[in-house]
Amino acid sequence: MLHIIKTLTDPLLKLLSDDPVRPEIPPEFRVSTNSEIIVSKDEMDMPTAVVCVQYRDSIPRSKQELIEYTHSNNSDRVAVFYTIWSYRAGAGRSLINSARAHIESTRPTVTQYVTLSPKTEMARTFHLRNGASVLNDNPDSVNYWYK
Repeated sequence: MLHIIKTLTDPLLKLLSDDPVRPEIPPEFRVSTNSEIIVSKDEMDMPTAVVCVQYRDSIPRSKQELIEYTHSNNSDRVAVFYTIWSYRAGAGRSLINSARAHIESTRPTVTQYVTLSPKTEMARTFHLRNGASVLNDNPDSVNYWYK
């Protein structure tokens, strides 16, 4: 089951303190008209994984580009997964698949699914195992592309 954090008063916003990738990004950035936090939950209503997504019309090549993006009124065509973490083995992969289905049903203009990932072996292994390919190898990050 998915839970979409849409407000800064959502009780699950406290999960951001567990973000191992980009803990410095403030909640106000993560919850806006062009960003959301998607949480997968188990049958006991416990969080199993979290992913933060920004919707935009271009692919960012750095955290600075991600944060400084000015949302336009153009159709968002890119979903950028910029941080993910899980509380159970395999939950991250499952969340990526569920998040994509959610995005396809709620944002029909999105046609590209990419990441802005740190340049670590753990990130590389995760994305390549889950069917992504390298789109851009940037100085401080990697964009992986999910077909």
